[in-house]
Amino acid sequence: MTPLDLFDEPAGATPLEPDDAKGLIPTWVATRGDLNAAEQANIAKAVAWVSSRGGPHSMAALLQEEIMKRLHRRMFGDVWKWAGHYRKHDTNMGTHWPYIHTQVRELLADVITQTSELDALPWPSDELAVRFHHRLVVVHPFPNGNGRHSRLAADLLVALLGEPVFSWGAENLNESGAARAAYLDALRRADSVYDYEPLVAFARS
Repeated sequence: MTPLDLFDEPAGATPLEPDDAKGLIPTWVATRGDLNAAEQANIAKAVAWVSSRGGPHSMAALLQEEIMKRLHRRMFGDVWKWAGHYRKHDTNMGTHWPYIHTQVRELLADVITQTSELDALPWPSDELAVRFHHRLVVVHPFPNGNGRHSRLAADLLVALLGEPVFSWGAENLNESGAARAAYLDALRRADSVYDYEPLVAFARS
């Protein structure tokens, strides 16, 4: 398998820049399957961390920029040297990279305000968490892993709002298929006409 095959992303994903691809840590990764397995093992460790004593267990703990970075680092830090660091270049999606810091801080400040009174949320809990997920995807802070990072962040937020974590189609959304296509369609619907119902429905499917 060539390096191009190894780092080939599923439809709708951000391709890795050559310099980012050089940040691969495990020397045993030789195929796309190896890479997927390494990342999934790392994400499983991150999920265990968020449930541990050191994880973010309050709204104030979760909605910090450093925690967003730490969550990404926990998810991918065994696999990528740049895990937890904002990208330093523009990609095929996402905000212009010098504005990432500002836009993430604004997003977190907005959600802090939105959740300041839990009995007077601006939207139902599921929609609020899905809107948070969508805005993180739009900013696209990191070189890769943004979808997985923002979905886990949304799971943590909706749980703090007292609801079960999302199922996200009950499929591996990092692989091409019907579930990923439906997910991307729902994201585009939110992008184009600010209709979040399909994304909320998908998150609970």
